[in-house]
Amino acid sequence: MRSLTLKLTLAFLIVGLSGAALVALFSVSSTTTAFDRFRIEQSLENFAANMRAYYEQSGSWEGAGNLARRSPRENNGPGAILPPHVLVNGEGRVVVGFQPYRAGQQLSTQQLSKGIRIEVNGRLVGTALNVGDPNRTVQDRLFLAQLTQALVWAALGATLFALLLGLGLARTLTRPLVGLTRAAQRIAGGDFGQTVDVQSEDEIGQLAVAFNRMSSELARSAHLRRQMTADIAHELRSPLSVLMGYTESLSEGVLHPTPAILRAMHEESRLLSHLVDDLRTLSLADAGELTLNRVLTGPGELLERVAASYTGQARAKGVDLRLALAAHLPSLALDPERYAQVLGNLVGNAIRYTPPGGRITLAGSALEDGVLLEVIDTGSGIAPEQLPHIFERFYRADSARTVNEAESGLGLSIAKSLVELHGHTLTVESRVGQGTTMRIHCPR
Repeated sequence: MRSLTLKLTLAFLIVGLSGAALVALFSVSSTTTAFDRFRIEQSLENFAANMRAYYEQSGSWEGAGNLARRSPRENNGPGAILPPHVLVNGEGRVVVGFQPYRAGQQLSTQQLSKGIRIEVNGRLVGTALNVGDPNRTVQDRLFLAQLTQALVWAALGATLFALLLGLGLARTLTRPLVGLTRAAQRIAGGDFGQTVDVQSEDEIGQLAVAFNRMSSELARSAHLRRQMTADIAHELRSPLSVLMGYTESLSEGVLHPTPAILRAMHEESRLLSHLVDDLRTLSLADAGELTLNRVLTGPGELLERVAASYTGQARAKGVDLRLALAAHLPSLALDPERYAQVLGNLVGNAIRYTPPGGRITLAGSALEDGVLLEVIDTGSGIAPEQLPHIFERFYRADSARTVNEAESGLGLSIAKSLVELHGHTLTVESRVGQGTTMRIHCPR
C-alpha cells in the first residue's frame, strides 16, 4: 500500500465504520431499554388501575388473584403469559404473587417504595410492583425489529458518506504533497527554482512556503556556484596568460630576461598563489575543517599589529591610518593569526576604496558582553542595493574599478567566514559618498 490517498481513505473509512457501528449499537441498546421501561410502566399502570377498580367494587382483595389471572395478557395468541406484576395489600403482605414473591409474604418498606401506590378514598389499600422483564407483544417485537433495521441502514449510509468524504479529504490533503513531490523530483534532476502554489496556512501550507524558500536558495546557490566557477576561471586566466606570454616570448628569443620582466612574472605568480591560498581557506571553512588556535589576545595589541602592517601602504596612497582604542579592553580567546588576516582584509579593502586625503580608523571599544572592533573609512561608500552582496565571493561593488594585483576578490568572503568560525558577527554600514564602517562583535 504505497498511495497516501488510499491510506487516508481507508483510515477515514475505518473510523467512519467504527463510529457508525458504535452509534448504531448504542442506539439500538438505549432505544430497546427505553422502550422496555416504557412498556413496563404502561403495563404496571394498567395493572394498578384494574386492581383499584376491583377494590372499589368489592371493598377487599378477596378474589383479586382470579381477576389478575383473567386480566388481558401481554401478548396475543396461544401460550400467552401473565405480566410479571405483584399485588401487595395495605399492610405490605403479598396478595397476588409472582416469582420471586409468593402469596402471603411480607415485604419491607424499601421494597414497596419501588411500586405504584393504590389508594381508594384517600386511603392506601395496596401497592403494585413489577418483578420481571416486560413481555413484549408481537407488535412490540415487530417495532423493535424495524427500528434496528433502520439504524443498521443508517449506519451503512453513514459509512458510505464517510468513505466519500474521506476520499475527498484524502485527495485534498495529498494534492499539494503530489505537487511538492513533482517539484522535488525536478529539483533532483537539476531544474532549480521550482515553486508550488501555497493554498492554505496550515502545516502543509507552511511546508510549501518552506519548500519554495529552499528552492529559491538552491537556485541562488547554483547560480552563485556557476558564477564563482566562471570568476575563478577568469581570475586564473589573466595571470596565466601573462605568464604564458612571457615564457613563450622568452623561449622563442623574442624577449630577453630583464629585472622588470622577471619582477612582473613574480607578481603574477604571487597573485596566483594568493588566489589558491584564498580558495583553500574558503573551502576549508565551508567544510568545517579550518582549525583555530585560540589564545587569550588583547584586542588593542591586535589592532596595533594590523595598523603597523598597513601604515606604509596607506601612506603611499595618501590615506591617514589611525587607531582609536578604549582603555582596558578585555582579552579575547581567538586565533590571532586568523584575526590579523580578517582585519588585514578589511583594512586593505578600505585603503583601495578610500581616495587620497581620506582617513581610516581602527577602533576598539568595550561592550557589556564583549568587544566591538571597527574599521571606519571615509571612502566612496557602497550603494544600498549592493550591501547585501559585498560578502559574496568575487563580488565587487563597482565592476568598473581596477583592483590591486594581489587582490583575489575573496577578501571580504574570507573575513566573514573566519569571523563566523570564531562565533562572532561581521556587519557593514555604509553611505554613498560618506564612507563605510565594518563592525565585528566579539562576545566574551
